[in-house]
Order: sequence, then structure tokens, then C-alpha cells
Amino acid sequence: MGGTDRSTDLRAGLVRELLAGGALADPRWRAAFEEVPRHVFVPYFYLGVVGGYERLWGEDPDPRRRERWLTEAYADAPLATRLRDGELVSSSSQPSLMARMLEYLDVRDGHTVLEVGAGTGYNAALLAHRLGDENVTTVDLDPEITETARNHLAAAGRHPAVVTGDGVRGCPARAPFDRIMATCAMTYVPPAWLTQCRPDALVLAPLATGLIALRVLDAEHAAGSFLATPAYFVPLRGGGAAPPVRGDGLPRRLPRNDDFRFLLALTAGRLDPVEALDVWRKAGEPGRERFGVTVRGSRQWAWLDDPDGPYNWPLEARG
Repeated sequence: MGGTDRSTDLRAGLVRELLAGGALADPRWRAAFEEVPRHVFVPYFYLGVVGGYERLWGEDPDPRRRERWLTEAYADAPLATRLRDGELVSSSSQPSLMARMLEYLDVRDGHTVLEVGAGTGYNAALLAHRLGDENVTTVDLDPEITETARNHLAAAGRHPAVVTGDGVRGCPARAPFDRIMATCAMTYVPPAWLTQCRPDALVLAPLATGLIALRVLDAEHAAGSFLATPAYFVPLRGGGAAPPVRGDGLPRRLPRNDDFRFLLALTAGRLDPVEALDVWRKAGEPGRERFGVTVRGSRQWAWLDDPDGPYNWPLEARG
């Protein structure tokens, strides 16, 4: 599946690109991206073309297409890896976003991490490179995805725990965790996650096209703010799954500003889009970093500027 020297060169080029973009300041994460071969985790993938998708794969008999597959595998771009009835159900995330998320996770030697959403296994391999196989657990609802991820990881010489199950329930058999990292879009914070965290653990999860970083106080209390980084992920499937928020049917006068679209997603089903626009403008067109999430017992809500201020919206499983 592509020459070793060529893949090494491409991997080094990707690392240089990520460094130039401000990622991989931690040399241990830089080493992980330098040494974990992404192409092993994406033996085939789909690129969007007019009218559908084009499949590229590492065993293509055409050497030009094999070279294109290998080159695209090391592009700083997300790769669609699994389609079902024309719908994307699994992907390999954009490496620069993965790098930033891993750095935001703020791991320390000996930390245990639960990844919700196994994907191709590439992210779990990066975590295992940094923390050791024994400290990493990745869970996914789809047995085909977990089997494939396990095979990819083994081919790359990594053997973290790969578990088939509903990520909303976490993985109690492997708890407690110092960090929980979701690589699929959520609509709320699953209570089971907090019960499986050690005190002062960190939960990092995509929610409403943003990344929420929650500090866990105990099994019923957590709070944190969104990071400024946009984050678009395949929605979680299983308990708590929800369809993606779309802009279809919205009044044409609504702005296409990304920060406003984040607020639309965050308040979907809670605020009418025109009401959301009024809030956004009155608040000075806030970016993601002015929003946060608080969990107190059975209640959890998103907020703007102040957890107990006038702008807050309950979070719950939708779909």
C-alpha cells in the first residue's frame, strides 16, 4: 500500500504543515504524528465529486491512482471512509483539527483516556503512542467499525482496548478515566461519562459545531467553555443521536456567519432562528468562546457569558 520512503516523506510534509499552522507545539504529539502512519488507517476512502463520491484505494492496479491515494491520505483534510445508503457514517478527521483536539486534551503521563467514536482507529493510535496502549480505550456502536479499527491498529503495531458499545454509556468496565474525548457530534453531555471520570477529569466533545471543554468536579457537576475552534463531526449514533442541524428553510436574510450558525445549532429546537439572530446581535455577535455548558445534577444547559445569566438553553438528547 504505497512505498515506505514515500509515505515517510508525505508524513513529514504533513507535520511541517501542521507546525506552520500553529499545531503540535508539544514535541510528544509531534512525534506521534511523525511516527503513526495515517495511510494504514485509510486503505480506501471517498472524495466528493459532482454527483457523488470517487473511491481511492491503496491496492488500485493503476499506479497513478495509488499515488493519488497515498498523497491524499497525508493531506490536511477529512476523509470519508464509510458510506451507508449514500450517507457518511464514519470518517478520518482533518489532521490539524485532530492535533488541536489532542493538545486541548492536556494529557499527562499515566492518564487514562476514553475515546467515543473509534472511526478508523487513527486517533486512538495517536493517543496510544503518547500514553501507551494500556491507557487508551476507544468505543463505537458499529461492530464493523470497531473490527476495522482494531485491524488497522494492529497493522500499525498498536493495541489499545477497542470496545463495541453505545458511547453514550461510556465504558464502565475500563473506568475511571482522566480524560474523555468524543470524535462524533453530541447534543448533550451523557451523565454516564461524568460517573466514569476521576475528579478534575476533562471531557472534550464536539457540540453544535464547536468543542466544549468540561472540567468534571464530581459525578453530577461539570462546567466549561467552548473553544474558538470550529468543529464539524459525523453525529453520534445510538442513544442520544440527533440529525445534523441544517440551514434549509431559514429566512434568506439570516447571515451565513459561522459564529451565528454555531448559535443556531446550539439553540436548535429552543430558539426560533430569527430570535437567535436577535440574541446574537444584541450580544455583540459573539464567537464560540463566549459560550459554555454547565451540568448540575439532572440539569445541564448551554449559556452565553454567564451560566446563571439571562441567555441559557437546556441541553438534552434529541432525535
